[in-house]
Amino acid sequence: MTRPRSTTARASRGALAVLCLAAPLVAAGCTGGSSSSSSGGGGAAVVGTPGAAATSLQDAYEAVIRQDLPSVVQITTDVGLGSGVVFDKTGDVVTNAHVVGSAKTFQVRFSNASATYPATLVGSYPPDDLAVIRVQHAPALTPATFGDSSKVVVGAIVLAMGNPLGLSSSVTNGIVSAVGRTVAEPVSTDSPGATLPNVIQTSASINPGNSGGALVDLTGAVIGIPTLAATDPQLGGGAAPGIGFAIPANLVKDIAGQLVLNGRVTDSHRAALGLTVTTVTDTSGQPTGAGVVSVTPGGPAASAGLQPGDVITSIAGQQVTDATSLSAVLAGLQVGQAVPVTVERGNGQRTITVTLGQLPGS
Repeated sequence: MTRPRSTTARASRGALAVLCLAAPLVAAGCTGGSSSSSSGGGGAAVVGTPGAAATSLQDAYEAVIRQDLPSVVQITTDVGLGSGVVFDKTGDVVTNAHVVGSAKTFQVRFSNASATYPATLVGSYPPDDLAVIRVQHAPALTPATFGDSSKVVVGAIVLAMGNPLGLSSSVTNGIVSAVGRTVAEPVSTDSPGATLPNVIQTSASINPGNSGGALVDLTGAVIGIPTLAATDPQLGGGAAPGIGFAIPANLVKDIAGQLVLNGRVTDSHRAALGLTVTTVTDTSGQPTGAGVVSVTPGGPAASAGLQPGDVITSIAGQQVTDATSLSAVLAGLQVGQAVPVTVERGNGQRTITVTLGQLPGS
């Protein structure tokens, strides 16, 4: 089952497509009761009678699940459901912006409680696909422990916890497959789309409904928030097995902390040109660059002399073929960095140096 209101979009480079992992409300009929599961020691290959290593790994799985599952909640809106992670003792829960969508009120179910509790929106920041809601009259809360995602290494065993397809408190296992990926999130009715830098790729199975849940390591630390799954065009756009992506914990702590403190993001830490663009194609329909639609007065692009009608073909020496690739390149640059921007203007080409500004907060 996939989220019918989601569309697929190409990732920043290559032919990778991704799928948002909130689930449609029709899956909510599967949420009655708690159903915890793990993949039973899939991280260690043991032939014959399980030895001490296998027993130790199973014990570690069980301990992490006992510790972290109470921190993972199910979030239901009028149109769908997803997951969230308890951020603090005051009832704040961090989740994905595409899980909350345009909703302002929610119902939250904890793994250790059969009742649901009302919640309201604290703030949302779609560019990083993160949001915070606040649960009212909640039971005793168990805030998650967020780890240092800069120390995450490829090969680390991880567990994904959430509510896939409405199956509350589900757990899957895998490893960290890669770090530092940049992926493009699809545009949908609940999300304007986003380019997410430095995400963690994992082989742990994540499915619609896992969005906003927890990706944890064997110390019990949350290292990321599962958000996207790759889709395979050869499978008719279905989820590609074992390729999922999570927003790193360090970014989650930063953005969620700002939302809790201010109700909005005041410092995005993300570079921006200060313009809006659209993909430009040639006569055969192939993308050829990012066409400038408008320029923010007084912004970096305007100050450098970029104009509506310009077609950006490279920035900082990296090729730009469409609006998505422009966002992907910007995601890897720094606020205040001076970069060359090559544009086609009229029948000619020119390179303009732009000092990057900061992407506005929410």
